[in-house]
Amino acid sequence: MDKTQSDKLFLLGGYDLEMMTIKQMLEERKDCVVFDKHLKWSNAFLSAYQDVIQGLQGVDIYGIELQEDTPAPMHYHRIDHHNDMSSNPSSLEQVAAVLGIPLDRHQQLVAANDSGYIPGMKAMGASKEEIDDIRRRDREVQGVSEAEERLAEQSIAKHLERHGELLIVKSLTTHFSPICDRLFPYKHLLVYTYDEWMFYGEGKNELTNLFADEIQQKKVFHGGGKNGFIGCVKQSFRHDEISNIVEDIKNKYGHA
Repeated sequence: MDKTQSDKLFLLGGYDLEMMTIKQMLEERKDCVVFDKHLKWSNAFLSAYQDVIQGLQGVDIYGIELQEDTPAPMHYHRIDHHNDMSSNPSSLEQVAAVLGIPLDRHQQLVAANDSGYIPGMKAMGASKEEIDDIRRRDREVQGVSEAEERLAEQSIAKHLERHGELLIVKSLTTHFSPICDRLFPYKHLLVYTYDEWMFYGEGKNELTNLFADEIQQKKVFHGGGKNGFIGCVKQSFRHDEISNIVEDIKNKYGHA
């Protein structure tokens, strides 16, 4: 099939379980074409597909969780559920809506995980086995190795601080998900390295307001609803700025 002759053309963003599930869904169809540059969250830019979209006409193009660092082409549709689109359904649900198809049980779990994490899966009646399986698969697709799983355990053992209902972990790995999964449930969780920070749980919306300018500057991103997550793009803050942010969050949420 000529990739330029499809009515629907999809450009994939950074890899996680949701993105891989979307890819599998699309590749099973004959009425759409998928382009996959094997991106990570850190380099999921529309410009990565400039060679694909240049000169295309009369084709509906769907960019899935891509940062628009270059002008979007004609007939471009943005599919996302982060930052200014955080009130949208998951990207998987949006793609299914474009195609006019229902989600099966596994796909529903993937969508719930991506938009609402473990509470989202619990809300749809997921079993512990289903939740553990989805979380394990998500970490694997994100590139979390067995070595990094162990580093997550060491991070918790050696660098976990408890300040009332706020948990703070200085991470030994750049992947924060194995730390989050091991510490759940929590009310407030802050995980950081010298290059990045992420806050999870209640109070996320207050931080969204606090970092409104940085979100506009694309230095900070957020998603997952009012109890979701907010954090910075890697290396968008200096080391001393991250230290100050950690202290500010500790002062804000670290009371007993």
